[in-house]
Amino acid sequence: MAIAFLLTIPLSSEIFAQTTYDVNIPTGAANPNAPFFWQSEKDGSTTGNVDILVGDTIIWKNADSAAHTVTSGIVSEGPDDIFDSNLFGPGKSFSYTFTETGDYPYYCLLHPWMDGTILVTEGYSIVPNVGKLVGNGETYFDVEYDFNRLLANPEINEDEKSISFEIIGDAQSDIHDLELRLHSELIDGNFVIWIDGEKISNFEQTKDGDLNILYVSLEPDSELLTIIGTSVVPEFGSLSMMILVTSIISMLILSQKSKIKF
Repeated sequence: MAIAFLLTIPLSSEIFAQTTYDVNIPTGAANPNAPFFWQSEKDGSTTGNVDILVGDTIIWKNADSAAHTVTSGIVSEGPDDIFDSNLFGPGKSFSYTFTETGDYPYYCLLHPWMDGTILVTEGYSIVPNVGKLVGNGETYFDVEYDFNRLLANPEINEDEKSISFEIIGDAQSDIHDLELRLHSELIDGNFVIWIDGEKISNFEQTKDGDLNILYVSLEPDSELLTIIGTSVVPEFGSLSMMILVTSIISMLILSQKSKIKF
């Protein structure tokens, strides 16, 4: 049964290649005082910045009453000739498929305050700096995952020895299996997994060196993933432990001196 389950789970990012993400140009974007100029349907962000993988496509859709361009390059240096929509009016769209890794800035030639960047990576998506806000702040890792939605807002509970991730965005395929790669210094043990407050059993856990690799079958509308282990990011790292030990020794020495003095 376990082998059959593993065979149904993609072990690479190829299954999610050529995913399409919409970036909408909202009504009023031609006004420099508009509250925002882009809206990504991938995660709801309005910065114009979108993280994608090699092979993915961005479709910019003009929902404004004015015409715009989507032109690669930066305002101060001008177009870099990688892609250019030319002028496209209300209700029209422009798409571009990114085949190489890198950062691709873009802007509107008519309205240069409208700018953004497409960040293209190869392989796994990343949740950065997980563990940095707990313990001593010295032990943290980028968590890699392969999924048709986004993992965000990681939260570590040191008492429960758990890590939780919010699951956000629209599904980009009909395959809802997650591959999650967690460093053993971030969380370790035989894991128990909860989805939206319910304990599940349809997952597999394997080990690859220092990485714990989880294969989890999720529902299209899942919202919260919680992983419980036997250890999470240590409360005290090596430097903090040395400082603690030094402080204790110093206190003992001072205590002994005080006793001798009296």
